[in-house]
Amino acid sequence: MTKETFLVTGALGCIGAWVVRNLVQAGTPVVAFDASDDMRRLKMILGPEQVAAVTHVQGDITDFSALERVFDAHAITHVVHLAALLLPACRANPVLGERVNVGGTVNIFEAAARRKGGVQRIVFASSIAVFDVADVAQGQTVTHDLPGRPANLYGVYKQAMEGVARVYWQEHGLSSMGLRPATVFGVGRDNGITAAPTKAMQAAAHAQAFHIPYGGRGEFQYADDVAKTFITCARARFAGSDVFNLHGSVAHMREVITMIEAAAPEVRGKITFDEPGFPSPEEFDASALAHVIGRVPNTPMDQAVRETVALFRQLP
Repeated sequence: MTKETFLVTGALGCIGAWVVRNLVQAGTPVVAFDASDDMRRLKMILGPEQVAAVTHVQGDITDFSALERVFDAHAITHVVHLAALLLPACRANPVLGERVNVGGTVNIFEAAARRKGGVQRIVFASSIAVFDVADVAQGQTVTHDLPGRPANLYGVYKQAMEGVARVYWQEHGLSSMGLRPATVFGVGRDNGITAAPTKAMQAAAHAQAFHIPYGGRGEFQYADDVAKTFITCARARFAGSDVFNLHGSVAHMREVITMIEAAAPEVRGKITFDEPGFPSPEEFDASALAHVIGRVPNTPMDQAVRETVALFRQLP
């Protein structure tokens, strides 16, 4: 069996840090590629010796030559592509959002395609932002093949990434799987609109009040589960190009707060939220993904909230 070396782009973001954590703990060589040199999220979930085991390359995903050097220098076999600007950044600077999210994805696929047989699989992060609330009837569960009509440029860019992957399979035989996370929570989730539930958990861990600016029902997915799913997909016996929903726990925000209060009783009544809910479909079907990889990691949400609060308590 060929020795594995994973390239994780956007490795210093929340999901990226958890992907790196799981790979390091399994003893798998990993190259963490990120425009930033801020290792704080990795240091929140890994010990100093484990952080030191990570090969960190600071670089720009829009720099094709830099990516090619990384592929060649480290003999990359698997790619987890997470580098992207989130919705607020894309809204503030649409030109840069397109360069990073779409152009950066083309760079990853082109670099892999030019190294025929070297890269076994690319797994990349799409988003539920490819769907608008208007795409889904009230109470409908979103299947992975439902056509989407994104309501913002971030969703448009993510949908374009899905198309890039499909064309590289058709024209180059480069196998890939895209995953569409929903509201990801866990230590390190501190950026983006849907980071608010995690920020509430962090506040609760330090006996502080917090207000979540939206409510409603929705999908909540534990960062560690999402990371494990990306890694499992990278190793799956799958040939082709497809994009899959993830499924975690569906809960109303008041239920989320109840779980936080159970993990930190001292903040009972101090974590609040507002309606309306976040403008996104409420529930996603991951059965198509399970058909490919088997059981999709899914920690019960109350347990994941307890683990998150407990880990935050250990941090300064």
